[in-house]
Amino acid sequence: MYMFMVFTILMTVCGNLLVIISISHFRQLHSPTNLLILSLACIDCCLGSFIMPYSMIRSVENCWYFGETTCKMHSSLDMMLSIASILHLCLISVDRYWAICKPLQYRGLVSMQKVAYIIAITWIFSFGFGFGVILSKIHLVGMEEFIMMNSCTETCLLILNKEWGVVAALVAFFIPGTVMTSLYLKVFYVARSHARKINDSLAVTGAINNHKNRLSEQRERKAAKTLGFVMGVFLLCWLPFFITIVIDPFINFSTPISVFDGFMWLGYFNSTCNPLIYGFFYPWFQKVFKMIISGQVFQSGSSSFNICSEK
Repeated sequence: MYMFMVFTILMTVCGNLLVIISISHFRQLHSPTNLLILSLACIDCCLGSFIMPYSMIRSVENCWYFGETTCKMHSSLDMMLSIASILHLCLISVDRYWAICKPLQYRGLVSMQKVAYIIAITWIFSFGFGFGVILSKIHLVGMEEFIMMNSCTETCLLILNKEWGVVAALVAFFIPGTVMTSLYLKVFYVARSHARKINDSLAVTGAINNHKNRLSEQRERKAAKTLGFVMGVFLLCWLPFFITIVIDPFINFSTPISVFDGFMWLGYFNSTCNPLIYGFFYPWFQKVFKMIISGQVFQSGSSSFNICSEK
């Protein structure tokens, strides 16, 4: 278990560090969309660096060795970063919707400064929600008797009452998830419609038409696979955890700790997958990663410009 979790943590930290270095180093990659991806990578990197190691020890040892104060800070930061990560995924879906479905308005409405403000608001909201709920102990209201009967100083599990279990699930998953699903479905249909229109307008001869048809079909399949993969990974990683968060208070917290831990680590795994989805899917990101690994990034600024200009 330690080997598997350490491997997952290293993948999370290293993958997101590659995204951070790539976008930060190359000015040609400074765009509103990439700014969102950069902020998401910072969140996921912090999650892998500061949250997952402590959770690893707790999950494997079934014990918390770091004290009550550290437990509160860990739970608060865990909730904050998890919510911020999911909200960033939602913001990326909104950005892609505006870029593809409303391209004329996109350039005028979306700018680096506006995106920076939205990112700051997202960080502040996530911080306020995560630390506010845990430190105020509002999530434990009405559970005093249950906590006294089941309290243990050597555990550090996040317990939410019925009301805050529903609120946390709505804020952190169901509302952003619904927005993401709706927007990505709209993006897929619009992209498919654009591909068909371009195919019709460029149909000059039968041969060209057949060629364009094949290209159009390839674009549609690629768009469907990409959007399906994005939503599939997101739902697979987070849906079991948030369903458990909502249902568990109503069944007197009878979910086994090992199951709860497993669902929590499945949610963490989404931070491992994010750099693969939002970084490695872009060809120009792949070229940058190869340059970083080979050390070319720090050897020649002109070559980096040539590579990035191909995006």
